Amino acid sequence: MLIEHQSKRPDIDPSAYVAPTAVICGDVTIGPRTHVAFGAVIEAHGAPVRIGAQCVIRENLNIRSTSRNAVEIGDYVLIGPHSSLKGCLVEDECFLATGVRIYQGAVVGRRTEVRIDGVVHVRSVLPPNSLVPIKWVAVGDPAKLFPPDKHKDVDAILARMNFADQVYGLERRSGSGVDMDMKELTRRVTSELTDHRDDREL
Repeated sequence: MLIEHQSKRPDIDPSAYVAPTAVICGDVTIGPRTHVAFGAVIEAHGAPVRIGAQCVIRENLNIRSTSRNAVEIGDYVLIGPHSSLKGCLVEDECFLATGVRIYQGAVVGRRTEVRIDGVVHVRSVLPPNSLVPIKWVAVGDPAKLFPPDKHKDVDAILARMNFADQVYGLERRSGSGVDMDMKELTRRVTSELTDHRDDREL
């Protein structure tokens, strides 16, 4: 399904394939010989999404830009099913396995592999030829790698990366539980998404 959003239409190379149940919304460009599988959702929300040549976009994943961060995916990239890429740069010839999460402002250098359920956190930068092991977290600039049980080490670096501001434009709060004002967060997000009411299926 192709959707016009914010008066912008997807631009898909004639040699690319988009499965009938995939959703391509707004200012999205898909390059030659790229394959977008069933259930994939690719959305441009303010900034564009650019996907290069001969990429493989697997089933049931989400690629989304934000008003602050475009998505740019180079050539010859494979993105596994159930992955989530938000406002990030992925350079050429990367392999992103099933369930990978890449957050706003992150950069994944050329010929990098992020294995199953790996995470590249906000504003984190992986140099070319990096490897993120299964379920590990890359955080920082340059990124350091941590196993999933080292959440305190990840949090210490992530505090400097300022997730709350990078993703939602909010200040981080101290204390236990959620460290953001959830009333303000949900107000902002729902307000931003009201522009979908004017979308048009192509």
